[in-house]
Amino acid sequence: MTLEELRKQIDDVDRQLVDLLSQRARTVLAIGRLKAVASLPVYEPVREKAVYAQVREANQGPLPDIEITRIFERIIDVMRSIEMHDAITEKNARAVEPGHGTGAEAPETGNEK
Repeated sequence: MTLEELRKQIDDVDRQLVDLLSQRARTVLAIGRLKAVASLPVYEPVREKAVYAQVREANQGPLPDIEITRIFERIIDVMRSIEMHDAITEKNARAVEPGHGTGAEAPETGNEK
């Protein structure tokens, strides 16, 4: 293959990676919303270790296991960040819904007029 053909192949793979990462992010956001309802933490170190073990097991090279792990550490870090951001955004959105109080209501004094 020529250099141009190989570069086109990399470009195609990169587009596939972007699609897969977007799919993973959408799933992470759905999981985050379920965790919020169940009052579960965003950070789950046991689950992360299991993911690292799974990707090392699936790795058939040429990347060494340590490099696959580093790549997934970064992916998980970014995914955790968007999950946390979404959780904060959802919490803030619920806080301003009618009936949830915004902090802007007048304090109760016990005095009726």
